[in-house]
Amino acid sequence: LDFPKIQTSHGNAERIASDVRLEDFSGFKLNNLAVGEHALAGVLRYFARGDLESEPHAQRMAQMYLKSAILTIQAVTNLVESEQFDIAVFNHGIYVPQGLIAEVCRQQDVKIVTWNPAYRKNSFVLSHGDSYHHTMISEPTDSWTNMPWDHDSEREIVDYLNTRRHGTQDWIWFHDEPQEDASKIEKETGLDFSRPVIGMLTNVMWDAQLHYKSNAFSNMLEWVLRSIVHFSGRPELQLAIRVHPAEVRGSVPSRQPLVDEIEKAFPTLPPNVKLIPPESQISSYTLVENCDAVTIYNTKMGIEAACMGIPVIVAGEAWIRGKGFSKDANSPEEYFAILDELPFESRIDEVQLELARRYAYHFFFRRMIPLDFISSDNGNRYDLRLDRLSDLQTNKFAGLDTMCEGILGASPFNHDAKESFFV
Repeated sequence: LDFPKIQTSHGNAERIASDVRLEDFSGFKLNNLAVGEHALAGVLRYFARGDLESEPHAQRMAQMYLKSAILTIQAVTNLVESEQFDIAVFNHGIYVPQGLIAEVCRQQDVKIVTWNPAYRKNSFVLSHGDSYHHTMISEPTDSWTNMPWDHDSEREIVDYLNTRRHGTQDWIWFHDEPQEDASKIEKETGLDFSRPVIGMLTNVMWDAQLHYKSNAFSNMLEWVLRSIVHFSGRPELQLAIRVHPAEVRGSVPSRQPLVDEIEKAFPTLPPNVKLIPPESQISSYTLVENCDAVTIYNTKMGIEAACMGIPVIVAGEAWIRGKGFSKDANSPEEYFAILDELPFESRIDEVQLELARRYAYHFFFRRMIPLDFISSDNGNRYDLRLDRLSDLQTNKFAGLDTMCEGILGASPFNHDAKESFFV
């Protein structure tokens, strides 16, 4: 649909939104802007579900999100045309309204920068042109393969990744006292680590459900259920499904638990498939260390698994896709062909291991830019630790300098890079 460039009209926005069926949301565009995709992502987050089939108020709520999305593009279009901005800087870059602000700015040739709290304490991720959900996939590999690298760099990232087991250097973590005893994990799960174990590391079903062209499956649930069917015919292998702890410990607990969906499809699981629920204190790191390989959809745990030397099979749009150290599937056929090769029996080679650790260094240290004057209570509330405005001058905080240079000079948001980004 084309929407006339008129002053914001609640009536017109309501009329358009009320005419869109729920099943048409993902592909609905207005003025060639993906308003339906962002509205749908927002309503999935609102209901904390990966689908809306059992929500009686889903259609009405989706229409309300779509109405808000339409009003947003009208307002932002008017603002951009009247003020003629060069650069827009704002949070996140997806959902309503941020995703629509990004859509309009790109259409109007306004450069955009998005920011998000990062995983490490006192750090943030900034990206040019889109949300980091997309830019971490699309950024050129030479942005990190060509960076300086030595034994000290490798030791630094390995040491940091070891701290992630307990979250001592992070804003976000899920287990204060994780179970790291492999024998106790075997007893609790029924796994036998002396035989091949394939780990399945899930993510939260509703989280950032945007369209990615390289996903092998239409959604995460399809990937999980079809994988179970495959492993039911592979009794020589064990599949350990580690449901993401954020389902119950995240900021928006899931209302569509993966365990329930699995039990609905498989009232009795195959004997070689073991399910580790989100509330379990089992350490995902210890589990992964004892796996022959892991398969992921889009969890960042794939980075850490590869850095341990574990082969990683990618079925969704994980950030490690296309980086040279994972086995990427672009279709169900490719995915199951990779599974047919299991067990791999050997870990990834030295070249791939170095690539994985280089990328982890880039991801956790270079892309996550520190602002030491900002503190937070587990990433939920932020406080400024500044005495005076002059503390924000150039050369006071290196991370702030990197951010400002990136915004004003269009350089990459790599904490040690200054090359030009826009051409």
